[in-house]
Amino acid sequence: MAALTVLNPTLLDLAKVTDPDGKIADVVEILNETNEILDDMTWLEGNLTTGNMFSQRTGIPAPTWRKLYGGVQPNKATNVQVTNTCGMLEAYAEVDKALADLAGNAAAFRLQEDRAHIEGISQEIADTLFYGNETTEPEAFTGFSPYYNSLSAANGENIINGGGSGTDTASIWLVVWSPLTCFGIVPKGSKAGMQVTDKGQVTVEDASNGSNTGRYEAYRTHYRMDAGLCLRDWRYVVRIANIDKSTLVKDAASGADLPDLMFQAMRKIPNLSRGRPVFYANRDIITMLGRQTANLTKNSTLTQEMVGGKMVERFHGIPVRRVDALAADEGAAIT
Repeated sequence: MAALTVLNPTLLDLAKVTDPDGKIADVVEILNETNEILDDMTWLEGNLTTGNMFSQRTGIPAPTWRKLYGGVQPNKATNVQVTNTCGMLEAYAEVDKALADLAGNAAAFRLQEDRAHIEGISQEIADTLFYGNETTEPEAFTGFSPYYNSLSAANGENIINGGGSGTDTASIWLVVWSPLTCFGIVPKGSKAGMQVTDKGQVTVEDASNGSNTGRYEAYRTHYRMDAGLCLRDWRYVVRIANIDKSTLVKDAASGADLPDLMFQAMRKIPNLSRGRPVFYANRDIITMLGRQTANLTKNSTLTQEMVGGKMVERFHGIPVRRVDALAADEGAAIT
């Protein structure tokens, strides 16, 4: 298990390497508290200043049964190069200097105010990881959903139909994180995690009075996070789509049988030990998963254990993480 941790660096691990003074690491820990998916992800530095490029095998050479004195034609594998880009997510926080000074501890007051900006970045990263699409939003990066949006596609075998057809459908994702399967990327030469710059005291213009622009002193903080997603091997991600939340019941008499679907997802993965496997779902789906599992068997396959000071639910030993960014109304069913 120790080797797996080394081979699968988290955002905090990478931040400690790229910024030895530790200033960023403290902020990264705050970001992790607001969204657990960042605890699980493997993060690597890309080989491009804009992202990462890798070669993907598209065909293997076919061998030949040779007869005596018969020749064999040379053959070769086919490959394609795939490029994943990163996006730059930024925010500014400004608090009135007089208000911060009144609090008695301006630094602590600013941190409390800045948590809202950190939460906003966390939610945006999580949302983009699943729903980002460079076709409609070129400034961002492409997440999982555009890759797994058709049952008839080449990777359609890794999409499991949950049986729903309404507009309030949701998905459960099984992702195996590792440098050889799927990982988050930061641009080559950039800093990992949240980059925080304290701009200190600045003069801010107040345009609330129209043309009579006023000025006041404020403390300003700049946040920036460069991030992208590299799906190196599509076989190590499974989407359980078309889960109609309105039809779910605890005895699975109607709607989706969540434990059964998740077990099927596990069997889609070629080798679960190749990386760090994690299930992701929203709050309502995880709640119903617990109810269905407890109802089906006395010896539930959904367990809880303490990991790093936090209780973690597991399904057949695989962590089940709550991600509120996963919508319960994904729209039209995946076909």
